[in-house]
Amino acid sequence: MTLDELTYKINGCAMKVHNTLGNGFQEVIYQRCLAIELERSNISFQREQEHIIYYDGIEVGKRRADFVIENTVIVELKALVNLEDVHLAQAKNYVVAYDKPIGLLINFGGKSLQFKKIFNQKFQEKNPENPKIK
Repeated sequence: MTLDELTYKINGCAMKVHNTLGNGFQEVIYQRCLAIELERSNISFQREQEHIIYYDGIEVGKRRADFVIENTVIVELKALVNLEDVHLAQAKNYVVAYDKPIGLLINFGGKSLQFKKIFNQKFQEKNPENPKIK
């Protein structure tokens, strides 16, 4: 399966959740429902996988991405009326910190579902084609 195929499936799961629940719930509710849909789609994932953040080789804290899917895609969920640049920056930072090729920022808070795809430049430079997931 390619990264495009995987992100398409993830987006489909998120759309099913949004079509069923609509907007207005807390982020954790969407997170739990997305986990159910990912399981039903036989997509492997970890929820809230902790990752150590380093500054100049020194541990400065820990962060948790909402989902690490197929050990390849970082998914960050929001339940906001509008996404802002700070949310995109957070998702970009997770993709780089977790050293994954791609991330998805998914917002359930609007009337329609919002998706942003984030690429890790490190992986794009190595393989500009759409790599297959191992």
